Amino acid sequence: MISRREWLKLTAAGAAAGAALSINPRLLEAIQRQDLITRAIPSSGEQLPVVGLGSSATFSQAARAEDYEAIRGVLQTMVREGGAVFDTAPGYGASEEVAGHVANELGIRDDIFWATKVNVAGRGGGSADPEAARAQIESSFRYFNVSTMDLIQVHNLGDIPTQLGILKELRDEGRVRYIGVTSTSEARYPDLADVMRNEPIDFIGVDYAVDNRSAADMIFPLAQEREIGVLVYAPFGRTRLWNRVEGREVPAWAAEFDAHSWAQFFLKFAAAHPAVTAVTPATSQPRHMADNMGGAGGRLPDVDQQRRMIELVEDLPTV
Repeated sequence: MISRREWLKLTAAGAAAGAALSINPRLLEAIQRQDLITRAIPSSGEQLPVVGLGSSATFSQAARAEDYEAIRGVLQTMVREGGAVFDTAPGYGASEEVAGHVANELGIRDDIFWATKVNVAGRGGGSADPEAARAQIESSFRYFNVSTMDLIQVHNLGDIPTQLGILKELRDEGRVRYIGVTSTSEARYPDLADVMRNEPIDFIGVDYAVDNRSAADMIFPLAQEREIGVLVYAPFGRTRLWNRVEGREVPAWAAEFDAHSWAQFFLKFAAAHPAVTAVTPATSQPRHMADNMGGAGGRLPDVDQQRRMIELVEDLPTV
């Protein structure tokens, strides 16, 4: 069986020419077996499962504590259930290093779509030292033990001219397959939109949830227009949505779109927008990872069902 990365090399030209499917054979088997939903990366046609794994929050905490058992279980579960996208960042503490070590130890490195970030400018802005940015990127390569990175994005729009410039060079050299930028601040969406209009990026990463839909107004239509992939962060509102539904049962009508838990309810809402390529909730619990992957199976809510989902959440008490 050829590896995922070898398969991608063989099919890259076909995808660029409009091939119907570019996908890891083992992933394709998992999708067919489990009826997983995939979305195409707009710039290439490569298919990705619509639910993946993020590495902030509890995942980062487990990595910081060197809880290898938890990280091992989560990564194994994601791959076993047909997931692929693993979104991380140097800013998430030990997440890159621990996840890379575990994936290589388990022999699943090539089954993962490695999506990381670069930012040495910091959240407050300022200039990024090019050498520091390059060093940070090289550390990511070393942690994952890969020669080609699937995706690197500029984290929080940090010094776009410098850091995105480096990523463009790396993409031209073939060391990075896709590049992009991220922002989880609505106040900076105009800056994000400016980059989307003026830079040749493949992806963006933004926050989006059933009670946090501002990205759908400005950002998602532009992503569709510019053929830019979208990774969704914080689909549970971090802990906000969990607090709002605590003690409540998932409505029976959610079964109409195959949502059988609140996690699947929230993930299917986020994945239902056609601009979204993949949703990447963070977790350190294998059972939660399995539940999350259920959000990539079966049906997604239609427009009327999404409206009903919004109404339900808006009627819940805020906490």
